[in-house]
Amino acid sequence: QVQLEESGGGLVQAGGSLRLSCAASGGTFSRYNMGWFRQAPGKEREFVAQIRWFDLRTSYTDSMRSRFTISRDNSKSTVYLQMNDLKPEDTAVYYCAANSRWSGTSNPTEYDYWGQGTQVTVSS
Repeated sequence: QVQLEESGGGLVQAGGSLRLSCAASGGTFSRYNMGWFRQAPGKEREFVAQIRWFDLRTSYTDSMRSRFTISRDNSKSTVYLQMNDLKPEDTAVYYCAANSRWSGTSNPTEYDYWGQGTQVTVSS
């Protein structure tokens, strides 16, 4: 059983930056693909980015590729999401998730473990 805890959310002005962290415990972190998702009020949960465990390959939703960067530190069992040039439409609860599949996935139903989420609010 893996426990995930996000941190780093908050209120930021448009154009600003935030770095989200997700600390994992209870499992072999280095063997999990890690993903970030977000959910705005009244909308479905949306894929943001993922990083695979075995080759560290990353993938992003196209609209966020140039502004967001996912990374991981296996020695700290932590995955990060660096978010730059934030826009009001980035306002959402951001969740990290883990799965132990061989290949990465952007499908939230294929993730086994989820954190509680951290709120990101971008003011205009």
